[in-house]
Amino acid sequence: MNKTVLIGLITVLALPGIGRAENASVSYPSIEALGEALFFDTNLSKNRTQSCASCHAPENGFADPRGAASLGDDGASIGDRNAPTASYASFAPPFHQRDDGAWVGGQFLDGRAADLMEQAGGPPLNPIEMGLTDKAEAVARLAENPSYVAAFDSLFDQGILNRPDEAYSAMTQAIAMFERTDQFAPFDSKYDRYLRGEVELAKEEELGRILFFSEQFTNCNLCHQLQRSQIHPQETFSNYEFHNIGVPVNQSLRAENGVLTKDLGLLANPLVTDPSQAGKFKVPTLRNVAVTGPYMHNGVFDDLRTVVLFYNRYNTTAKARQINPETGGVFGMPEVPQTLATKELTHGPALNDREIDALVAFMKTLTDAQYEH
Repeated sequence: MNKTVLIGLITVLALPGIGRAENASVSYPSIEALGEALFFDTNLSKNRTQSCASCHAPENGFADPRGAASLGDDGASIGDRNAPTASYASFAPPFHQRDDGAWVGGQFLDGRAADLMEQAGGPPLNPIEMGLTDKAEAVARLAENPSYVAAFDSLFDQGILNRPDEAYSAMTQAIAMFERTDQFAPFDSKYDRYLRGEVELAKEEELGRILFFSEQFTNCNLCHQLQRSQIHPQETFSNYEFHNIGVPVNQSLRAENGVLTKDLGLLANPLVTDPSQAGKFKVPTLRNVAVTGPYMHNGVFDDLRTVVLFYNRYNTTAKARQINPETGGVFGMPEVPQTLATKELTHGPALNDREIDALVAFMKTLTDAQYEH
């Protein structure tokens, strides 16, 4: 058991009536095992067609490969944001405001869920996602499964499924515990093996690594480095801050879902009321970034190289660098231009093609072993 799982288990065991593993059901002998079953259970959606794994597919880096935004359980509803990867999500700190006033952490792209437990409770009751009416309906679905009844009774509290609020909380705890396991954060990419001295990076990958961590040449690590050391064995490549990087509207997505209003990002979080936070989104992890496209909060870019070119446009006035290679036209205007992170975006010189390709090559080394094919 790794450190993350151990900490999470200690937290759960500290809750009243939880963790009596010696009496656990045969089907689900641990909270993590129960959480795994729940993560893949389509019965927890209104029409019994969708599970957590539908939008966070294990074979696709725990992201949704189906498009820019996920399709709901009703087969018609389409969201307005790209489903973020659940890989390494357990490393995000609880949503909070620092002493300097900056908001950090949480789950979802606007941090509106304080932690993994709260996040797990959101989609089942979201009308355009899994679509259940309320917690009581969700718990009634759990009670249909005798193995679940036995597991909840033994792992949490006898008869807990008769108490919808407590049972729903227990369900989210189980899913969160599963998401804290090594399956979501194996740290076994080529980059990790490089840090352990097991492999060498190719010349292009090494150039990309140097550029990535050098504030003299790029702005990458201003937001995509959590640990102080460049060789920390548990670098998640996100500082979990919120920034507005000027992502344009995904017109194709809006044509599908019919959304007419601006996505205000962090300002859509009920805890945030300052207008200066509009248009900011949580910095995503770059772990598995090569296999979790499309990119940006609205899935507007399909290719990882386009993302690097988009950042690079802020550091050059060259007309050719303002062109989105996926559309052939100029990059669209920011949806919320007033709060653009100009200082961070314009840090460093413009990159040439070799340097852009090197950064992409380095980011591909962050792909976990199971997705390297």
